Amino acid sequence: MPIKSYLVHPLEGKKILVAEALTKIEQCEVLPAENKDLLILVTETNSKQEETDLKEKIDLVKGIKLMALVAGFNTPKKEKYV
Repeated sequence: MPIKSYLVHPLEGKKILVAEALTKIEQCEVLPAENKDLLILVTETNSKQEETDLKEKIDLVKGIKLMALVAGFNTPKKEKYV
């Protein structure tokens, strides 16, 4: 299950618009920075296809100037051995 975090730099004056748009996407959690005009975006998906679909949805959000991946983790499901 990939979990990724990004720093999202919105265009000037678009922080609230971008935050609202990203929050509407199910796999996204958005945290506004208090001292800078940027957002922290955390995503969680269940498969590579879901990750691809999510990337396409994020690419459609208007007002994003730059989005930088900060960290990515993949925690595979543990299999039970009998």
